[in-house]
Amino acid sequence: MNKTALQQQIIATLEADREVAKAVLAATHEAATHAESKAENKYDTRGLEAAYLADGQRRRLHEIETALAAYRNLQPTIGSDECVRVGALLCLEHDGAGRWFFLGPDAAGLKLQHEGREILVISPRSPLGQGLLGRQVGDEVGIRVNALPQVYTVLDVQ
Repeated sequence: MNKTALQQQIIATLEADREVAKAVLAATHEAATHAESKAENKYDTRGLEAAYLADGQRRRLHEIETALAAYRNLQPTIGSDECVRVGALLCLEHDGAGRWFFLGPDAAGLKLQHEGREILVISPRSPLGQGLLGRQVGDEVGIRVNALPQVYTVLDVQ
């Protein structure tokens, strides 16, 4: 698979998300500062709620911009030892089925269709991402999900 094209697809998706987040931030900021949001009595919290929402949208926009910067600076290469590192595209076997993952610096949870395969972006901050770092083809990674053990086998590292 072409990791450079995948990286560009992730960047394009994040850029689209950024534009949506900018529009939502503008709308929530307008709602928070609008005259109708002014409290009419001590129990009226419309303005406060709108301000909290606007702040959450501002933080979300910042997270997207941070992820974009990380992906623009990412050099998705694997060393000669083929160990799993940030930037690795890998196939993992779990419960008898293979799934493709991209270990990126950020934007965990993003699902993409690339070259006819579904690819899930994970990050080193996730339990699976932490467990995969430094692994090679044939290694097993065990994590706990909802107190249940899950075992993944590394089938391919690109």
